[in-house]
Amino acid sequence: MAATPLLTHTLGFPRMGAQRELKFALERHWRGEIDAAALESVGAELRARHWQAQRDAGLAFATVGDFAYYDHMATLIQLLGCEPARFGFAPGTPELARYFAMARGVQAQPHEAASCDAGCTHTAHEGAGQPALEMTKWFDTNYHYLVPELHADTPFRLSGHRLFDEVAEAQAQGHRVKAQLVGPLTFLWLSKEKGQAPFDRLTLLDRLLPVYAQILARLKAQGVEWVQIDEPILGLELPAAWSQAFEPTYWQLGKAGPQVLLATYFSPLETQLRLACQLPVAGLHVDAVRAPQELTGVADWLPGYKVLSVGVVDGRNIWRTDPDAALALLRPVADKHPGPLWIAPSCSLLHVPVALAGEEVLDAELRSWLAFATEKLGELGLLRDLLDGSVQDTDPRLAESRAAIASRRASPRVHRPEVARRLAEAPAGADQRRAPFAARQVVQRGRFGLPPLPTTTIGSFPQTAAIRAARAAHRRGTLDDAHYRAQMRAEIALAVRKQEELGLDVLVHGEAERNDMVEYFGEQLDGFAFTANGWVQSYGSRCVKPPVLYGDVARPRAMTVDWTVYAQSLTARPMKGMLTGPVTILQWSFVRDDQPRSRSCEQIAWAIRDEVADLEQAGIGIVQIDEPAIREGLPLRRALWKPYLDWATRAFRLSASGVGNATQIHTHMCYSEFNDILPEIAAMDADVITIETSRSDMELLGAFGSFRYPNEIGPGVYDIHSPRVPTVHEMLRLLRKAAEVVPPAHLWVNPDCGLKTRGWPETEAALRNMVHAARQLRQEWAQAAPAAA
Repeated sequence: MAATPLLTHTLGFPRMGAQRELKFALERHWRGEIDAAALESVGAELRARHWQAQRDAGLAFATVGDFAYYDHMATLIQLLGCEPARFGFAPGTPELARYFAMARGVQAQPHEAASCDAGCTHTAHEGAGQPALEMTKWFDTNYHYLVPELHADTPFRLSGHRLFDEVAEAQAQGHRVKAQLVGPLTFLWLSKEKGQAPFDRLTLLDRLLPVYAQILARLKAQGVEWVQIDEPILGLELPAAWSQAFEPTYWQLGKAGPQVLLATYFSPLETQLRLACQLPVAGLHVDAVRAPQELTGVADWLPGYKVLSVGVVDGRNIWRTDPDAALALLRPVADKHPGPLWIAPSCSLLHVPVALAGEEVLDAELRSWLAFATEKLGELGLLRDLLDGSVQDTDPRLAESRAAIASRRASPRVHRPEVARRLAEAPAGADQRRAPFAARQVVQRGRFGLPPLPTTTIGSFPQTAAIRAARAAHRRGTLDDAHYRAQMRAEIALAVRKQEELGLDVLVHGEAERNDMVEYFGEQLDGFAFTANGWVQSYGSRCVKPPVLYGDVARPRAMTVDWTVYAQSLTARPMKGMLTGPVTILQWSFVRDDQPRSRSCEQIAWAIRDEVADLEQAGIGIVQIDEPAIREGLPLRRALWKPYLDWATRAFRLSASGVGNATQIHTHMCYSEFNDILPEIAAMDADVITIETSRSDMELLGAFGSFRYPNEIGPGVYDIHSPRVPTVHEMLRLLRKAAEVVPPAHLWVNPDCGLKTRGWPETEAALRNMVHAARQLRQEWAQAAPAAA
C-alpha cells in the first residue's frame, strides 16, 4: 500500500470530440459558413465535456492547455509571440485568423497567380501568397505538428491569451486545474532554423526562458497549483549541450510559479534517467508502458519528497489494461517511493479515440478487449483503488477486466495456423527482385516510353460529398452493390478523363471507393476489426479511424484489381495500381500487443505481395506501394534502429519482389527526415520513390543527392495539405533545385501527397500548373542540349 494518498491524472485528452464535432466546425469555418465566435463556442463545449469526464472518473485535476484548434505547437507559437515574420500579419489581424494562416498557408491573389500561369520565370512573384508552416510527425506517432520557424534574431514575448482564458474557464466550472505546456527545450529542439547563416537553436534559450517564466507566474496568479511541462526529448540521445541545459533551465523556471511536473514519454530515459530524477522540479512523469524496466531506477533516484507519476495505462493503443500486470509494476514502486505517487496514462490520450460508447458494430467479445480514452480514465481509478486498498480483489470491475484479458488470450480467432506455416516455409530470397535496378530500368523505359520528368500524382483524388454520400449509403444498405459499383466507376472515369485533359503521363484511378488508405485494406484482410467512431486526429481537421489489428493477417481475395483494371481500360496511358505498404498498415493501425510487431508486419507483407502479383497478372505495369510511415516507426533511440529497419525494409521488399523486371514498383513517403536512414531506404529497392519536399523547400532532397540515391525519385513540388494553389514559377523553382542534386533523367514530377482532402477546382489548377512547369523545363533542357553539344 502506498505511504501517501494516490492521485490520478491524464497528460491530455482527445480534442476532436466523440463525433468529430471540432472537425466539422473547423471545416465549416474555413468554408465561411460559421464565424470565429461559433467555432469558439464548439471548442468551449468540447473542453467542458472533456474536463467533466476527467472529474467524473475521479481524476485529481482537469488538464488544461491540451486543446488546440489545429495543433498544440502552433498554439504555443502564438503564446510565445514568435509567429514567422514572413506572413506579414497586419496589425489587428485576429489571433485565430493568424493561427489558421500559419497552419494552412495564404493563397496568392488571383492576378498574381494568373500572371505566372503563362510560364514566367522572373522573381517578381516570389512573395505571392505564403506556404503554411512545415508539418512533420510528433516523435514516432501518426500525429503531425506544425514546425516552428526560428531565426537567429527571433524575438519572444508573452503574446497569446488562450491558455489563461481556458484556465479561467475550467476554474469557473469548478475544476482543480493542472495546466499543460510543451517545455522550452523540446520546443526549440522541434523547431527549424531559418535564415541565411546557420545558427544553434539552443542559443535562443536565454531569450525564451523569461517568457516561460512569465507564463508560469501568470498561471500562479490565477491560482494554478501544478503545471505539467512536457519534455519528451529527454528520451532522445541528446547532444551534451542540450542535456546540460536542463538543470539551469528548470532552476530558473522553478522560481517562477506553480509546482512543475516534468513529463517524459514515448521512450526510455536510459542515460538521461539520473538527470531527469535530479532536476529541480516538484515531480516527474515517466512512461512505464514504453520503459517498464526503468521504474526501479526511477524509484531509486527520484528524491522521496517529489511526486512520481507513473504512466501505466497505454496512451497509444486501445487494448484494455491488464490490472494484474499494472499492479505488479506499481506495487514495488509504491513500497519504495516514500513520496506522492500519481497514476496516469503513459502519454496524452490524444492518440486514442474518445469513447467506446456507440461501438455496437463491434461484437461483444472483441469490444470487451478494448479501452478508449474515457475507459482509460476509469482504469486509472480502478488501479488507484486497488493500490490504496479502498477496494478488494473481489471488486466487480477487476473481475470484468480479468475475464476480458483471459478471453483475448484464449480466443481462436487470434491465431491462424496456416498463416504461421506460410511464414515458416518462405523460400530464401523471397525479398529480392530478379535483377538489379539498372537492368530493370532499361526494360521499364522500353515498356512505358515516358518523357523526361514524367508527371503523375500520389494516388487519391478529391473525395467529394457525392462520393462520401454514396459510400455511406452503401454501408447503410440503402444503395445496393450494383448501383454503388456504377457510381464509383463513374467517379473513376471522371478522374481518368480529367488526368488525360491535364496531360499527366502516368495516371491513377483516384481511389473513389476508398475511405482511408489503411482502413480500406484492413476491411478486406482477415485479422482486422473496425470501429464506428474510433477517430483519431492526424493533423488539423484530418482524422483517421485506425483498424484494430487483433489477430493473424491473411488476404482472402483480391482487393483492388477490378477497380484498377477498369481504370486502365479507359486510357492508353499507364495506370498505377495503388496499395498501402505493410509497415504503414501496421503503423497506422492499433496493433496487437501479444506478439512482436515484426511478425504482424511480415504477415501483412505476404498479403500485399499476393495483391501485387494479381495486379501484374491483370496487366497493370506500375504498382505503387505507399510507405509514408516507415520512418515514423523508428525507435526514438538510435541503438534500436537497426533491428527495426531490418524487419521493416524486408517487409516492404517481401511485398514488392514477387514481380518481373518490367513491372515498375513505386513507393511514397511523406513528412520524414530521411538523412539518417538513406541506406535502408535505398535497400527497399523501389524503382521510383516519391517524397514530400515542398514545405521544406526541397531541403529533404539534398540528402538524396549527397547519398547518390541510385533509383528514380519524385520530389513533391507542391503542398497538398494547404488549399493554396502554387504558381508555375514556384514549381519550376523547386524542380530546378531538385535537378541540381538528382540526375535529371531520374526525376519525376508529382504533388507531395494524395489529393483526397482537396476540392476539384484547386486540384485541377495546381496540377495544370505542375504539368506546365514540367513541360517548360523539358523544353528548356531540349533547347540546351544542342547548344551544349
